Amino acid sequence: MEQHNSTQEIEPSELGEELSSASDLAESPALQAVVVQIDKIADRKRQITAQIQIPHSVEKVWQVLTNYEALADFIPNLSQSRRLDSPTGGIRLEQIGSQRLLRFNFSARVVLDLEENFPNTINFQMVEGDFKDFSGSWNLEPCFLGEQNGTTLCYTVKIWPKVMMPVSIIERRLSQDLQMNLLAVQQRVEQLASME
Repeated sequence: MEQHNSTQEIEPSELGEELSSASDLAESPALQAVVVQIDKIADRKRQITAQIQIPHSVEKVWQVLTNYEALADFIPNLSQSRRLDSPTGGIRLEQIGSQRLLRFNFSARVVLDLEENFPNTINFQMVEGDFKDFSGSWNLEPCFLGEQNGTTLCYTVKIWPKVMMPVSIIERRLSQDLQMNLLAVQQRVEQLASME
Protein backbone atom coordinates (compact mmCIF):
# COMPACT_ATOMS: atom_id res chain seq x y z
CA MET A 1 0.00 0.00 0.00
CA GLU A 2 1.25 3.44 -0.92
CA GLN A 3 1.99 5.62 2.10
CA HIS A 4 0.90 9.27 1.91
CA ASN A 5 1.79 10.57 5.35
CA SER A 6 4.82 12.70 5.98
CA THR A 7 6.66 13.24 9.20
CA GLN A 8 9.26 15.81 10.08
CA GLU A 9 10.94 17.16 13.17
CA ILE A 10 8.76 20.01 14.46
CA GLU A 11 10.51 23.18 15.52
CA PRO A 12 8.81 25.14 18.33
CA SER A 13 8.82 28.32 16.20
CA GLU A 14 6.98 26.48 13.39
CA LEU A 15 4.40 25.18 15.83
CA GLY A 16 3.73 28.71 17.04
CA GLU A 17 3.29 30.00 13.48
CA GLU A 18 0.85 27.20 12.63
CA LEU A 19 -1.27 27.74 15.72
CA SER A 20 -1.28 31.50 15.25
CA SER A 21 -2.50 31.35 11.64
CA ALA A 22 -5.15 28.75 12.59
CA SER A 23 -6.53 30.93 15.37
CA ASP A 24 -6.56 34.00 13.07
CA LEU A 25 -8.61 32.06 10.54
CA ALA A 26 -10.95 30.73 13.22
CA GLU A 27 -11.86 34.33 14.09
CA SER A 28 -13.14 34.99 10.55
CA PRO A 29 -16.84 36.01 10.70
CA ALA A 30 -17.90 33.45 8.04
CA LEU A 31 -16.25 30.62 9.93
CA GLN A 32 -18.09 31.61 13.11
CA ALA A 33 -21.25 30.16 11.46
CA VAL A 34 -19.73 26.70 11.81
CA VAL A 35 -19.82 25.23 15.31
CA VAL A 36 -17.03 22.71 16.03
CA GLN A 37 -16.74 20.36 19.01
CA ILE A 38 -13.76 18.09 19.73
CA ASP A 39 -14.12 15.09 22.04
CA LYS A 40 -11.20 12.99 23.26
CA ILE A 41 -12.20 9.33 22.88
CA ALA A 42 -8.81 7.84 23.76
CA ASP A 43 -5.21 9.00 24.03
CA ARG A 44 -4.73 9.52 20.27
CA LYS A 45 -8.33 9.16 19.06
CA ARG A 46 -10.69 12.10 18.61
CA GLN A 47 -14.25 12.72 17.55
CA ILE A 48 -14.75 16.03 15.80
CA THR A 49 -18.21 17.37 15.02
CA ALA A 50 -18.95 20.41 12.87
CA GLN A 51 -22.37 21.91 12.26
CA ILE A 52 -23.82 24.68 10.07
CA GLN A 53 -27.29 25.88 9.11
CA ILE A 54 -27.82 26.25 5.35
CA PRO A 55 -30.77 28.29 4.03
CA HIS A 56 -31.78 25.61 1.49
CA SER A 57 -33.75 22.37 1.56
CA VAL A 58 -32.35 19.04 2.73
CA GLU A 59 -32.77 17.70 -0.83
CA LYS A 60 -30.52 20.44 -2.29
CA VAL A 61 -27.81 19.84 0.33
CA TRP A 62 -28.10 16.07 -0.23
CA GLN A 63 -27.61 16.59 -3.98
CA VAL A 64 -24.31 18.41 -3.35
CA LEU A 65 -23.00 15.89 -0.80
CA THR A 66 -23.79 12.83 -2.92
CA ASN A 67 -22.16 14.15 -6.11
CA TYR A 68 -19.05 12.39 -4.82
CA GLU A 69 -16.78 12.87 -7.81
CA ALA A 70 -17.38 16.65 -7.77
CA LEU A 71 -16.44 17.11 -4.09
CA ALA A 72 -12.78 17.84 -4.89
CA ASP A 73 -13.92 20.69 -7.15
CA PHE A 74 -15.03 22.82 -4.20
CA ILE A 75 -13.87 21.26 -0.91
CA PRO A 76 -10.61 22.93 0.17
CA ASN A 77 -7.62 20.58 0.56
CA LEU A 78 -9.49 17.64 -1.03
CA SER A 79 -7.37 16.93 -4.08
CA GLN A 80 -9.24 13.82 -5.24
CA SER A 81 -12.60 12.12 -4.69
CA ARG A 82 -13.51 9.24 -6.97
CA ARG A 83 -15.81 6.25 -6.90
CA LEU A 84 -14.29 2.79 -6.87
CA ASP A 85 -15.88 -0.57 -7.57
CA SER A 86 -17.26 -1.98 -4.33
CA PRO A 87 -17.19 -5.74 -3.70
CA THR A 88 -20.62 -5.45 -2.06
CA GLY A 89 -22.15 -3.31 -4.82
CA GLY A 90 -22.41 -0.33 -2.48
CA ILE A 91 -20.70 3.05 -2.63
CA ARG A 92 -16.92 3.07 -2.24
CA LEU A 93 -14.85 6.24 -2.53
CA GLU A 94 -11.17 6.99 -2.63
CA GLN A 95 -10.34 10.43 -1.29
CA ILE A 96 -6.97 12.14 -1.05
CA GLY A 97 -6.52 15.25 1.00
CA SER A 98 -3.40 17.36 0.82
CA GLN A 99 -2.21 20.56 2.41
CA ARG A 100 0.80 22.38 3.70
CA LEU A 101 1.25 21.77 7.42
CA LEU A 102 4.17 23.04 9.50
CA ARG A 103 6.21 23.85 6.38
CA PHE A 104 5.86 20.45 4.77
CA ASN A 105 3.31 18.89 2.47
CA PHE A 106 0.97 16.46 4.17
CA SER A 107 -1.16 14.07 2.15
CA ALA A 108 -3.57 11.43 3.43
CA ARG A 109 -5.53 8.81 1.51
CA VAL A 110 -8.67 6.97 2.61
CA VAL A 111 -10.92 4.44 0.93
CA LEU A 112 -14.40 4.74 2.39
CA ASP A 113 -17.50 2.57 2.23
CA LEU A 114 -20.61 4.73 2.37
CA GLU A 115 -24.18 3.99 3.30
CA GLU A 116 -26.84 6.48 2.21
CA ASN A 117 -30.14 6.82 4.08
CA PHE A 118 -31.95 9.44 1.98
CA PRO A 119 -32.52 12.23 2.88
CA ASN A 120 -31.00 12.33 6.35
CA THR A 121 -27.75 10.38 6.77
CA ILE A 122 -24.61 9.35 4.93
CA ASN A 123 -22.44 7.04 7.05
CA PHE A 124 -18.83 6.34 6.11
CA GLN A 125 -16.22 3.85 7.31
CA MET A 126 -12.59 3.64 6.23
CA VAL A 127 -11.71 0.24 4.75
CA GLU A 128 -8.17 1.20 3.75
CA GLY A 129 -6.01 4.25 4.28
CA ASP A 130 -3.50 6.29 6.17
CA PHE A 131 -5.28 6.27 9.54
CA LYS A 132 -6.02 3.59 12.11
CA ASP A 133 -9.63 4.77 12.07
CA PHE A 134 -11.53 7.31 10.00
CA SER A 135 -15.30 6.92 10.25
CA GLY A 136 -18.35 9.05 10.76
CA SER A 137 -21.43 10.55 9.17
CA TRP A 138 -23.13 13.46 7.49
CA ASN A 139 -26.51 14.22 9.09
CA LEU A 140 -29.08 16.51 7.49
CA GLU A 141 -32.09 17.77 9.43
CA PRO A 142 -34.74 20.21 8.19
CA CYS A 143 -34.94 23.48 10.12
CA PHE A 144 -36.53 26.91 9.85
CA LEU A 145 -34.31 29.93 9.37
CA GLY A 146 -36.66 32.81 9.96
CA GLU A 147 -39.50 32.11 7.54
CA GLN A 148 -37.32 30.07 5.18
CA ASN A 149 -36.85 26.31 5.12
CA GLY A 150 -33.28 25.28 5.73
CA THR A 151 -31.00 22.41 6.68
CA THR A 152 -28.90 21.81 9.75
CA LEU A 153 -25.87 19.98 8.36
CA CYS A 154 -23.75 18.08 10.87
CA TYR A 155 -20.50 16.26 10.03
CA THR A 156 -19.01 13.92 12.62
CA VAL A 157 -15.70 12.08 12.19
CA LYS A 158 -13.81 9.74 14.47
CA ILE A 159 -10.14 9.90 13.65
CA TRP A 160 -7.17 7.93 14.92
CA PRO A 161 -3.90 8.86 13.21
CA LYS A 162 -1.23 6.26 12.49
CA VAL A 163 1.71 8.64 12.44
CA MET A 164 3.36 10.00 15.52
CA MET A 165 2.47 13.58 14.68
CA PRO A 166 1.09 15.34 17.76
CA VAL A 167 -2.67 14.73 17.92
CA SER A 168 -3.26 18.30 19.15
CA ILE A 169 -1.96 19.70 15.85
CA ILE A 170 -4.05 17.28 13.81
CA GLU A 171 -7.23 18.04 15.77
CA ARG A 172 -6.73 21.81 15.47
CA ARG A 173 -6.06 21.56 11.76
CA LEU A 174 -9.01 19.22 11.18
CA SER A 175 -11.40 21.45 13.10
CA GLN A 176 -10.26 24.42 10.99
CA ASP A 177 -10.60 22.36 7.79
CA LEU A 178 -14.10 21.21 8.78
CA GLN A 179 -15.17 24.82 9.20
CA MET A 180 -13.93 25.64 5.70
CA ASN A 181 -15.42 22.43 4.26
CA LEU A 182 -18.90 23.07 5.62
CA LEU A 183 -18.79 26.65 4.37
CA ALA A 184 -17.72 25.30 0.97
CA VAL A 185 -20.75 22.96 0.95
CA GLN A 186 -23.01 25.90 1.82
CA GLN A 187 -21.49 28.02 -0.97
CA ARG A 188 -21.88 25.17 -3.49
CA VAL A 189 -25.55 24.70 -2.54
CA GLU A 190 -26.14 28.45 -2.94
CA GLN A 191 -24.30 28.48 -6.28
CA LEU A 192 -26.39 25.60 -7.67
CA ALA A 193 -29.64 27.11 -6.33
CA SER A 194 -28.88 30.44 -8.03
CA MET A 195 -28.61 28.64 -11.41
CA GLU A 196 -32.14 27.24 -11.21
